[in-house]
Amino acid sequence: MGNIGWTGIIIIAILVVILFGKGKISSIMGDLAKGIKSFKKGMSDDPSAGSNNSEKDSDDNSENK
Repeated sequence: MGNIGWTGIIIIAILVVILFGKGKISSIMGDLAKGIKSFKKGMSDDPSAGSNNSEKDSDDNSENK
């Protein structure tokens, strides 16, 4: 009962296109792609920035004492 076949997927896709329109779907997908790229870039930059910040924080704490 919970299985969706190819015909069900096609019907759902047609309904989505009718409701939102082709232009709106492409802009939503473009925004989603930009968000994913930004997330991946942030994840790749994060480890290098995290190690530098922790060393800097420990140096600042030792100087303040």
